[in-house]
Amino acid sequence: MMLWLALKKQQRAVYVMSRITRRCMSSAVMSFGDGSQGALGLSSSLMGIGGDAYEPMRVPGLPSHVSAVCAGHYHSLALTSFGELWAWGRNDEAQLGRGLLAPRDSWNKPKKVEGLDQVRVRAAFASGVVSMAIGDDGSLWVWGKSKRGQLGLGKEITEAVLPSRVEALAGEKIVKVSLGWGHALAQTEDGMLFGWGYSADGRLGQIEEALETAVVNSSGDTSEITREVSSTTLEVAEKLVLERMEKEKNMPIIWEPCLIEELCGVEVVDVACGFDHSLILCRNGTLLSSGSNIYGQLGREMQDFGMLPVNINFRPVSIESGLGHSLAICQVASSEVRGGATSIVSWGWNQSSQLGRAGPG
Repeated sequence: MMLWLALKKQQRAVYVMSRITRRCMSSAVMSFGDGSQGALGLSSSLMGIGGDAYEPMRVPGLPSHVSAVCAGHYHSLALTSFGELWAWGRNDEAQLGRGLLAPRDSWNKPKKVEGLDQVRVRAAFASGVVSMAIGDDGSLWVWGKSKRGQLGLGKEITEAVLPSRVEALAGEKIVKVSLGWGHALAQTEDGMLFGWGYSADGRLGQIEEALETAVVNSSGDTSEITREVSSTTLEVAEKLVLERMEKEKNMPIIWEPCLIEELCGVEVVDVACGFDHSLILCRNGTLLSSGSNIYGQLGREMQDFGMLPVNINFRPVSIESGLGHSLAICQVASSEVRGGATSIVSWGWNQSSQLGRAGPG
């Protein structure tokens, strides 16, 4: 059996190969691609020029019972069938859960995340600078560093060197989290949705009353960015976006998880945060989007600060989003497949053919 997990916004992939023998299950975590900052978990002697791996290679030092993996921008997480969480890669922001004193030459070595000994982890998530874990009781734990409030630990709390529980969600059972560059969405067992972090462009819906800082004028001229990235690669475009964000003086931040009340009465079944936009799938099949629409990633002509329906002709069953683009696995009618077939629908930025069709490059 192969479980494939691909990294958003990064040319790197990690996957798990599992083999079941009698009653015992063994697994091997494989990685390849960009090995910057120890992200692949491989020894430098095993990698090619520039620290990259050009074919799948086994990540050493992990337990034999890894059941899932998750890749952040430059760090990776591995979850075992016993609820233990391991991490490796970049640790400048303490996203590995081993404090900030770990020497840089140890970053590529997988190590068990500290501070979760009393937590049986059932799911893990990673952004560029933050890691999160859901306990089997529905609790949410976070660690790392984010000036954009992605930790969700309270006003102006920007760092947690070891896992800390998100107390604002203590009464909820969290089943899924999705992380953008600076924002986060958490889905509860009963289908409610909470959002926090960087809220520009309405990517967290209409919860501006919880803001602690002045709102950035997100409706300003974006034509300069659009022109600059129209003929560049994915990496250059991402750099331009990050530079623009770094120049912001007053960021609209939600410091703690807030219920997205505009979705009250609607059961959420899936969420996906892109770089600067969000997708929300509802039980009734409606797909909503919010946030930046520079590349058409919202799937509708107009940008609005609320969560509004995507113009899609099929019923989505699963969603994902990346830098300026969105994906949905949809049910489609088929005379050859009983109950219908599935197809991948994509929209948004296609400079590098990430939509699965020829791009301009």
